[in-house]
Amino acid sequence: MLILAQALLLVISLYLAVMWIRFILDWARVLAPRFRPRGILLVLFEFVYTLTDPPLKFLRRWIKPLRVGPVALDLAWIVLLFGILLLRYGVQIWIFTGLR
Repeated sequence: MLILAQALLLVISLYLAVMWIRFILDWARVLAPRFRPRGILLVLFEFVYTLTDPPLKFLRRWIKPLRVGPVALDLAWIVLLFGILLLRYGVQIWIFTGLR
């Protein structure tokens, strides 16, 4: 059971890293709108967006962007990030205190 919990923790941590990569790629697109990825960067973009788009689209059904003047903040990304962090914290507690 410990191996399963540690594997789950690893998967959650990797997904958390992919979420941060998505954050960086989104900002790269905002700061350089003419940029079009090619080659290995295109593969990276596609991989990251394929993994992160389904849960974000699901959350965006109910959580609309927050308008602050001309800027819209995507709260779905923040909610998903906190959800992943809570899940990781719960698995860590499960590993370090229980697993009985």
